[in-house]
Amino acid sequence: MDASDHFPSPDALCSFWMPFTPNRAFKSGRHKLLVEADGMYYRSHDGREILDSTAGLWCSNAGHNRPKITAAIQKQAAVLDFAPTFNIAHPLAFEFTHKLSHILPYDLKKVFLTNSGSEAADTALKIAVAYHRMRGNGAKTRLIGRERAYHGTGFGGISVGGIVKNRMHFGTLLTGVDHLPHTHLPQNVFSKGEPEHGADLADALERLVTLHDASTIAAVIVEPVAGSTGVLIPPKGYLKRLRDICDKHDILLIFDEVITGFGRLGTPFAADYFSVRPDLVCMAKGITNATVPMGAVGVSNRIYDTFMQASETPIELFHGYTYSGHPLACAAGIATLETYEEEGLFARAAEISPYWQEAVHSLRDAKHVIDIRNLGLIAGIELTPRDGAPTARALEVFDRCFEAGLLIRVTGDIIAMSPPLIIEKAHIDRIVETLRRVLDQTG
Repeated sequence: MDASDHFPSPDALCSFWMPFTPNRAFKSGRHKLLVEADGMYYRSHDGREILDSTAGLWCSNAGHNRPKITAAIQKQAAVLDFAPTFNIAHPLAFEFTHKLSHILPYDLKKVFLTNSGSEAADTALKIAVAYHRMRGNGAKTRLIGRERAYHGTGFGGISVGGIVKNRMHFGTLLTGVDHLPHTHLPQNVFSKGEPEHGADLADALERLVTLHDASTIAAVIVEPVAGSTGVLIPPKGYLKRLRDICDKHDILLIFDEVITGFGRLGTPFAADYFSVRPDLVCMAKGITNATVPMGAVGVSNRIYDTFMQASETPIELFHGYTYSGHPLACAAGIATLETYEEEGLFARAAEISPYWQEAVHSLRDAKHVIDIRNLGLIAGIELTPRDGAPTARALEVFDRCFEAGLLIRVTGDIIAMSPPLIIEKAHIDRIVETLRRVLDQTG
């Protein structure tokens, strides 16, 4: 099969409005097409093997084309292709959420199913506001996000999010939203793991309480590790300090673990890694190994029980999606959780993380590198921007890496990597060697 067998026709190429992509550049010649995947590798339309250092898009945590997951999806499609979950259900939704509840941290044992991380974030925000209303605290509606945060692309998510380009074109967004400062400090440059400085940045929440009063604040939402903005690692003690302030003022703490969930830090969730208890946790991506779209919100028993006991209407939460608990997604989710468990992939990520850390930090002296950040199987490599052309250098590195058989992700002038948890040391060596060579070739 030659390249032309996979390449879209000119008309087809024009039809797909690609997300988060410079469409004009892509369709005028910067074509990057992936047609197959297996294990740690993609295959491009022109037959080249592409090493995946990003787990697709932070999501194929168990690697690609896993037989157990594939078989579960195929079998389910032939048995029950769809069933609604409004006032009726199917067994797999209960089986999957029960299995998921066993690895959810603390008392987050109730699960609301969505179809994406964006929907999970919006769902968590709605549950938080409704929870306070159920308790008679209807004035607690304000939501607190963080600068440089990414919580998907729904109106709730971009309102509490803090990435300027994601917000600036869409009007005033939700009202009653404020933001904490981000945690990226210059004195933490080239930190290995959690940086030493910046736990006191959590105290900005106390200033917002002083400004708005705690009686108006419903929830704080943060990514334990901010991924899409360029891998910002929380300073030591920062998340615990946030938890303490939230407890003090009856504010819910939401962890957006769409990226950090399912083994990325070597534990089931970042809440486990940092030993900090959230009230709600957002999930997606690795929940089905990205084979079928699914998201979820893990909810504390306390919050769920409040809805069950205080609701004055038969429907306790007026919220949901047609595809909440889709049978194929549930089948994929069960098989994915079993794959993680049977292969010990979370523990495996923890075991190889030190090698990953030392390998990526060996690029400290590489051309253009001004900072390296890492935790678990995540790394961010920040480059000096070109004068007058921010992001251009990183995009050139992205293009050159792809041509060299390596898939990376770039955000701004930062290379972000999050490889599948099945990665071997030889893969890590190849990633680092390719990056060093490409950086040396890039002006």
